[in-house]
Parts: sequence; structure tokens; C-alpha cells
Amino acid sequence: MNSEHSRFPEQDEATVTSLLPPENETVQRSLFGEILDWMLAPLLLLWPMSIAITYLVAKSIANQPFDRALEDKVLVLAQQVKELDGQAITQLSKPARDILRADDLDNIYFQISSPEGGIIDGDTDFPVLQEEERAPAGSIQFRNLNFHGSEMRIAYSYVDLIKTSPANQNKLILIQVAEGLEKRAVLANEIIKGVVLPQFIILPVALALVWFALSRGLSPLAELQQRIRARRPDDLSPIDSHHVPEEITPLVASLNEMLERLAQTIAIQKRFIADAAHQMKTPLAGMRMQSELALRQTDQEEIHRSLLQLSTSSEAATRLINQLLALAKAENQSPAVQVLEPLNLNEFAMQVVREWIPASFNKKIDLGFEQCEQAVQIFGHPLMLREMLSNLIDNAIRYTPSEKSVTVRVDIDASQALAVLEVEDHGPGIPASEREHVFERFYRILGSNVQGSGLGLAIVREIAQQHSATVTIRNARDCTDPAFPGCLFRIEFPLNHAQTLIDDVS
Repeated sequence: MNSEHSRFPEQDEATVTSLLPPENETVQRSLFGEILDWMLAPLLLLWPMSIAITYLVAKSIANQPFDRALEDKVLVLAQQVKELDGQAITQLSKPARDILRADDLDNIYFQISSPEGGIIDGDTDFPVLQEEERAPAGSIQFRNLNFHGSEMRIAYSYVDLIKTSPANQNKLILIQVAEGLEKRAVLANEIIKGVVLPQFIILPVALALVWFALSRGLSPLAELQQRIRARRPDDLSPIDSHHVPEEITPLVASLNEMLERLAQTIAIQKRFIADAAHQMKTPLAGMRMQSELALRQTDQEEIHRSLLQLSTSSEAATRLINQLLALAKAENQSPAVQVLEPLNLNEFAMQVVREWIPASFNKKIDLGFEQCEQAVQIFGHPLMLREMLSNLIDNAIRYTPSEKSVTVRVDIDASQALAVLEVEDHGPGIPASEREHVFERFYRILGSNVQGSGLGLAIVREIAQQHSATVTIRNARDCTDPAFPGCLFRIEFPLNHAQTLIDDVS
């Protein structure tokens, strides 16, 4: 009972853990949502900024006509100030004063003061003008002050009265007109309402239009997705890019390149399966025939002969399978994923030659090796290069008669910056007309009695191409027997400038 209860918390914890997303799992982001966020975020951020700017502009616009009205009132008062017997007086009638002070919202205050500070006319409780606020005669200035318990806008100006006094001095009369800011605020609010209120209607419409435009703009992606989903699983033909936007064309081109590589890979696999099935029929049929024949025989010598043939057929089948697998591996080996290692071509070739010495002894063939005086270093895939050189040596030993020689040679072509690997035999040779065909799969020269699958040289060429190397066939050097002109396979590897040759190796 206790053991059962003790499992429930663990199960619950495992269940909860399984429901949580893995820590390293990347959450997929919506392209639609990403673009929408980047479009709406600035829009929503700029909207309150535009309202604030509109308010400031509205206040500035509202101030202009009222300031001009204040200027006019100052000029009107200046025209009403006259000089009489050396004293400044005003000629304002009561109706004129009522008109000056008439206003629906704000009170109008004015004051005319003499140079000595005396009040000539108007309100007596105007704030005193500071010295730094003085202005040249005839110019009208503005200032904002708290006056009569509210914020006021005051326009003021100094007016010259030319006196005929003995000193002939200029006397400056100060004229001030004050007005409340309520009318300005009302006008500014009306302007803001006229500008901002429509935005509350325009903004949702703009968001709807952005949503619609974004959906319409991304519709080609949805159409492309539907077209790809509608394709058959075995349809690896290129995707039509004529009906997609220009921005999606590189993506479609990359998909088409991937489909082309996938089609090539599948074609190689299909060809390998077909070749393997076709080539395995003959050795399997022979093995089956030899086994049935051995079962019917009663003579021990006949049974031994059948078993010997069976062993030979199984050996040929094993070699064919190994070469098919080697060719498939070479064809599917991409240079981008190969693990290339620095190799000393002298030491590498010598190791491979040593592995084939027993086979050369069995055929009474002199297998030799000539190394370069310099240590030639290349970058390559060791297993693949071993398979390539082994196929060349095996091919040379198979076609070279007994008492002849096979030579593996490493050299360097300094003028072309090439590392050279050669395998030379003294067999029947390959006619010039056949040299281009011997690298094809399962190609056999007519009249050749040597057993083989016709895959060895195809493997050699494929591995060489994987290492950016070239394979050529030439006549053997210093051949004196016309019946056996021999053959020389020459593989040239490009030297990497970064991996310079090691000179003067003892």
C-alpha cells in the first residue's frame, strides 16, 4: 500500500514535467505577429506624442490672434496719450473705456504710468516692471504674470513724448494692457478637439487597414504552403517561383536547390539498389547451382570440387558487396561534411603497400614503392583514400602477369603545386579508346579473362573527385615488352598553400 502511494507524487511530477516545454526548445514566432508588432508599436508610441505636439502647436496658434489684439489695444492707448503743459494726459472717454474692458470671458486691465512712476490712467495695482524687462521705445513686448488671482498675459510698450522743457529731455510713458488666458485655453481646446477627436476614428481604421494589408501581403506565403502541401510525396520537381513575391524568390530558389540535391541522392540510392540487385544475381545463382550439385554428388572429389567453386563464388560475391558499399559511401560523401585530416602521402602510401605485399607474393609479382624525397602533406579522408589506393593496387595485381612488377610512387609537381600519386603495372595495358570508359560502373574491357566487378575504377574516380583530385591513365614507363605495355594511373592532388611542403626530410 505504501509503495503504491509513494509512486503517485513521482508520476504526477513526471506528468507535469512532460507537459512543460523543453528548456532548449525554441518557441516559434509568428511572422505575421512580428511584423504587426513592429508596425503597431511605433504607431501607438507616436500617437500620444502627436497629441502632445498638437497641443503645443494649438496653444501657439491660439496665442497669435490674441497677442495681435493686445498689440492693437496698446497702440490705441498710445494714441490717446497727449502732452499738455508738460504733463501727459489721456483722452479716453467712458464709452471708450467700456469698449476696452468689454470681454465675455476675461477681464481687461490697463495702466498708463509716467516716467516718475505715477499713474496717469488705468488700474493702480499692476505688477512693477523689472529693470531687465525694459524694452526700446516703440516696441511692444509680452510677459505672463499671476495677476488678480489668475494667469495674465501682459503687453507693454514705452512711448516717447517730446518735451519743450529747458533740458529738452525725452520722457517715456509706460503703457500696459493685461488679459486673462481663458479665451486662449478655450480656443486651444477647440483646436485640439478638432484634430484629436478624428484620430480616435482614424486610428482603429488605420489598424484595420494595417491588419488587412499585412494579411494580403503574406497571402503568397500561404498559397506557397498550400502548393507544397498539395504535391505528391515523390514529386521533387522545382517549385514554380513566377507567382511569388520578389522577397520570397531566394527562399524558393534555396528550396529548389535542396529538392535537386535530394533528387540526386534518391537517384543514386535507386541506382545502387538496382545495380546491387542486378550484379548479385550471377554469383548467387552460381552459389545455388554449386550447392545443389554438391548435394547430389556422392564422390568426395566431386563434392570437394563443388565446394571449392562455391567458396570462389562466395568470395566474388563478398568482394562485389564490399565494392558496392564502398561506391555508395563514396558517392554519398559530401566534401562539406568530410572530416579532412593532414596526411603525409609518403607514409600513408607505404602503409597501404605493405598491406598488399602478401597478395603480391601469392601471384609472384614484385610490388615496389618509391617515395618522394620531400614529405608531401595533403588533406584528405584517410579511409576513403585507403580504399582508393587499395583498388588501384588490387587492379594492378590482378592484370599483371607473374614475374612482372607493380610500382606505387609518390612525387611532387612543384611547378603546378600538385601532389602526385602513381600506380604503375606491366600488364596488358588499356587502349587509349577505352580509357574514358573504364571509370564507368560495371564496364569491362572485352577479351579480359580477369575476374572482377567493374567497380574498382569507378570507386577510384569518385573518391578522387571528393578530394578535388584528377585521375589520368598513361602508358607505363620504360616498357620493353610490346605484349605487355603496362599502364600507369596518375592521381594529382592540389596542394593547399597553407600546408607547405616540409623540405629536406632525412
